[in-house]
Amino acid sequence: MRYLVTARVRLGREAALLRALEDGTLGLGSVAGDEYERNMTQARLTSDGAVKWVEICFCYEPLAEERPYWEEYFDFVRIQDAHSRRRCRDLSGEEPWACCDCDCTDRLEARMEEWGRPFLEVLRERVDARG
Repeated sequence: MRYLVTARVRLGREAALLRALEDGTLGLGSVAGDEYERNMTQARLTSDGAVKWVEICFCYEPLAEERPYWEEYFDFVRIQDAHSRRRCRDLSGEEPWACCDCDCTDRLEARMEEWGRPFLEVLRERVDARG
């Protein structure tokens, strides 16, 4: 299933988040592997200061496995279905792991390009500005 995640970076955690992204330790030990880096590369910073990204998650409870890794850096505002559950071939059992090859994430992320600035770009600017 795909989720549209809305979160805010925890106060004082921007530099640590950037460091974890750059040294490859964000999500280290998670079964989601390099999905964390992909999420942040595609994430957008909206005009209200929230960060939005699309998360592919196969857990029954949304982000059950990923949550501890994200919560080190983010406070979740909202986690919602990114598309209709009726159309999810993985969730219906029609095609296990279908989300790995489904193009619905690409389509949503293309739309999200209009939702603000690339989060990773803004994060780097902020951390660099603080020295």
